[in-house]
Amino acid sequence: MKSPEGPVQDAAWQWDGEADGADAVSGDVLGGGGPDGDGPRLSRRGLLIGAGVLAAGGAAWALGRVEGDGSTPSPSPSRPQPTALSGPTPLWTYRGPQVMTPERLLAAPQGPAFLSKAGWQALDPGTGRPGRLLVFDPPAPKGWPSDLELPAGKIAVWRDYLFTATSRGHLDAHHLTDPAADWSLALPEELDGDVQLTCLSAGVLYGCLLSWPRSDASAPSSRIFAVRLDQRSLLWSVAVDHQERPVAATAPYNKNLLACVRSTGERIELVVRDATTGEEVSTAAVTQDFGWCVASGTSFLVPDSNGGVYLLGPDGKPAWNHTAARGESWRALPPVPDTVRVFVLRNDGVVTCLETRTGAVLWSVKLPFLLDNRSRPLVVGGTLYVPGPAAGGVAAIYTATGTPGWTFHDSGPGKDVWNLAADDSRLYAGHDDVLHALPLT
Repeated sequence: MKSPEGPVQDAAWQWDGEADGADAVSGDVLGGGGPDGDGPRLSRRGLLIGAGVLAAGGAAWALGRVEGDGSTPSPSPSRPQPTALSGPTPLWTYRGPQVMTPERLLAAPQGPAFLSKAGWQALDPGTGRPGRLLVFDPPAPKGWPSDLELPAGKIAVWRDYLFTATSRGHLDAHHLTDPAADWSLALPEELDGDVQLTCLSAGVLYGCLLSWPRSDASAPSSRIFAVRLDQRSLLWSVAVDHQERPVAATAPYNKNLLACVRSTGERIELVVRDATTGEEVSTAAVTQDFGWCVASGTSFLVPDSNGGVYLLGPDGKPAWNHTAARGESWRALPPVPDTVRVFVLRNDGVVTCLETRTGAVLWSVKLPFLLDNRSRPLVVGGTLYVPGPAAGGVAAIYTATGTPGWTFHDSGPGKDVWNLAADDSRLYAGHDDVLHALPLT
């Protein structure tokens, strides 16, 4: 892609204003989005200290806001420009001031956004120009070894809001574009502690309260809870005797179910609960290295002890499993369900489509790159988009047949896995400090 800034010159990486010591960081729209392609400057005020979200016993977050002033800066010093080497031509490309940290999100947003240590930067879907910047200023977690590693707490995005447990005993909602629409929900006294947000489904946000010192052995060790976001109210709160964390919820049809991971100290259990009341429905032991759980219909996909995947019914009993055969060595990543099908992704780069009811293999395809747990694929329409490492790119696979479509990657330097988001007309694919808008297949 040709940058509106002109040809690349022999210059080191440098942010706008750094040469003369100015206190600013630039965010550039490198292509598309307007007649001149220039992006507005982002304030450096309130940059993150560390990259924590919520940590056990950590202090609450504070949220600041910086609004884009809409000004158009002079061209910034030249930097290496990412260029599409294969696949569709981007509609626009945005270069952010820092690398992205998409692992902090509970789920992919429904539109273009750039989440980094500098905060959440909303982008215009049609142009890539930055809008409101939500800046977080959490304390650095004690003993946290690297700002690339993050505590277990997450950020939730639903409709036009970003949700955090920013202050003790509160759930805070921050509108992505309108500061006047922000709101905060005071949680009941029983949830006055270190709260973690753990999963989001159909407008219900689930979380857990970390354990507190107990005066006697009969007292509960923690709580799990659910909040109805559209009603801005607590749906339920349940005391639990062991550490328990909600991880996945089924869609609100038939019986809405919630899966929680419980650690008893002796084993790991998957607890299925009624998502509307928190009442326990069934319990099943799972592998000790349990790392993910995905809802599919009224069942849940979980890893088996051999690195494969099996379907666990609402009664806590396995329905089928798909695992490595003798002589094979691979590990399943979090699968992607799509109505009557399940797409199982493996760390060796193989994607297999299974029938949800029986587990029968419908097709299998080998990608041109390997995968790991950071890859979060998306199904949009009849296409499965699979993000790989920075040098590998994003692969499109037609779900009906397993036929590979295009593979998109750029020449920009990077080390992170690609991350994806989508709306009705565009796929947003990014890695490191670059985000591209691509037309949907």
